[in-house]
Amino acid sequence: MSKQVRRVNIIVLDSVGCGDAPDAADYGDVGSNTLGNIARAVGKLNLPNLGALGLGNLTDIQGVPPTTEARGGYGRLTAVSAGKDTTTGHWELGGVPLYKPFPLYPNGFPPDVMAEFEARIGRGWIGNYPASGTEIIKELGTEYFNTGKVIVYTSGDSVFQIAAHEGIVPLKELYRMCEIARELLMGEHAVGRVIARPFVGEPGNFTRTEHRQDFSLVPPGDTILDVVKAAGKEVMGVGKIEDIFAHRGLTQSNHTGNNMAGVDAMIKFYQLDNEGLIFSNLVDFDALYGHRNDPRGYADSLEEFDKRLPEIEAAMRDSDVAFITADHGNDPTTPGTDHSRERVPILAFGKTIKPNVNLGTRESFADLSATIAELLDIPWSGAGKSFANIMLA
Repeated sequence: MSKQVRRVNIIVLDSVGCGDAPDAADYGDVGSNTLGNIARAVGKLNLPNLGALGLGNLTDIQGVPPTTEARGGYGRLTAVSAGKDTTTGHWELGGVPLYKPFPLYPNGFPPDVMAEFEARIGRGWIGNYPASGTEIIKELGTEYFNTGKVIVYTSGDSVFQIAAHEGIVPLKELYRMCEIARELLMGEHAVGRVIARPFVGEPGNFTRTEHRQDFSLVPPGDTILDVVKAAGKEVMGVGKIEDIFAHRGLTQSNHTGNNMAGVDAMIKFYQLDNEGLIFSNLVDFDALYGHRNDPRGYADSLEEFDKRLPEIEAAMRDSDVAFITADHGNDPTTPGTDHSRERVPILAFGKTIKPNVNLGTRESFADLSATIAELLDIPWSGAGKSFANIMLA
């Protein structure tokens, strides 16, 4: 297969779930369907290019009808990992499922953890409870300005987040605080990610910036990134991929701050004469719209990406294959602001992909990594079952 496929791009539309997870009830997410419910909330979605790839065959999406003439392969991936957070989803896509969930802190982090954190950073803190990032800086921003104490918060995910104003705490110092927290939060308190959340502005008018950084745990086994790199091929990260995989398994990276910059970065990587893996995360769907319960903004962002899909396809060489997928759901029409347990799309396209191939409902996100390894003719001993044989022309 290596003669047919030289390079693969995983395009993660962060949080773009398609409902119907078999264990949704275990997570309180019965009825969550990010794509389907957004379409109903706004009237319809205008996604002609994603629709042509078979997106409408996966769930009921108003404005995106099913097709019998899909231009590639279409199917759904089912998570087997415990949890519905970014790190868990990406690691399973990378071939390393997690069967023990990361710890959660619905009541905030324990006093001994916070005391040690304060002692190590040499600065006080406020907050330490689950919250929306935009809301907590509204709630605590004035106190922060008056005291200089950093804002600490968590969410429904396994995260320790530190918010600070760039004019008061320089980015370098904020990132140092996150590194300290990452060293501290191990063992029983090994959260999936420590996240730097810088913002700017004045009390009553704060805005988060694109200088966010995630400090993840190291994956507990070799991911598809490690395996492709070990085979002597290039592994190119777009967006927060380098953070999610703790900077492991990459040969180069472009840490873009928004969706359209991510698409630009993909296209530039396609222009390189190399072979291997491009792993891309487009974060705006989740960060800007899912967590803020904004179906209209989410819909607009989906349509913005759809308009650029022809550019991505035009940049691909005949030996390139791309997969569009997601890491979890984040239904903005539900009352909560946390991720939702959903199946996610898998859309495959490229000159070597058969048209109108139903890839089925796969048993694990990890099937994607097993497939990529087979496409690139690389030995794979990780999780998942390849579906390469049913999709190649």
